[in-house]
Amino acid sequence: MKSCLATFPLHIAIIMDGNGRWAKARHRPRVFGHQAGIKTVRCIVEDAADMGIRYLTLYSFSTENWSRPKSEISALFNLLKQYVNDDLDSLHENGVQVRIAGSRRGLTPDILEIIHYVETKTHDNTEFYLNIAFNYGGRDEILRAAAKAVSDGKSLDTLSDREFETYLDTSGFPSPDLVIRTGGEKRISNFLIWQAAYAEFVFTDVLWPDFTRTDLEEAVDEYLNRERRFGALRPAEVA
Repeated sequence: MKSCLATFPLHIAIIMDGNGRWAKARHRPRVFGHQAGIKTVRCIVEDAADMGIRYLTLYSFSTENWSRPKSEISALFNLLKQYVNDDLDSLHENGVQVRIAGSRRGLTPDILEIIHYVETKTHDNTEFYLNIAFNYGGRDEILRAAAKAVSDGKSLDTLSDREFETYLDTSGFPSPDLVIRTGGEKRISNFLIWQAAYAEFVFTDVLWPDFTRTDLEEAVDEYLNRERRFGALRPAEVA
């Protein structure tokens, strides 16, 4: 595969980090930061679509987040309900297909009902694809995918990459071109570890509630100035 400067990203994934620290800096409870983060989600979804990005994956609640205080978990679940209640009709009217990546284990019946409703209502939309990683962990996803493949009678010894990807939560989506993490940390935190194997990463110190279209555009600009080689040599390195 030839190396070349990156073309405009088709799929961007974002690790939305920094809500708690944003709230703490304002001497407010963590849930206040999560509420502010929802407002940023609303803006960034619109901005991404306006910029020409076709697929957006947002990391909202990980399988490791269950270790947080019950009050915070409850607040996060309520924010998911609020987002659906406030935004789903508008997303649907604008042709946005919404999918929820992640395990269904441990989720309450009301949350499972919401997920089913959201995915069913927007299933046929094709203008923009919003993937919300909720109760999601990359290792867990790979294990679930392998279990589903075996259940279908597939042999893991002969299963191709492409065939295996049909069992992942992101089946039908292209792999992310760019992964952005806000909040200053420089790790992927068990996010899309299969899909992001050749993604470019941009880490920013901006806390998620403060993340704007300008920050998104700057991340895309940085991405566009990188050379994506996918394991190939640079032209100058070819003998």
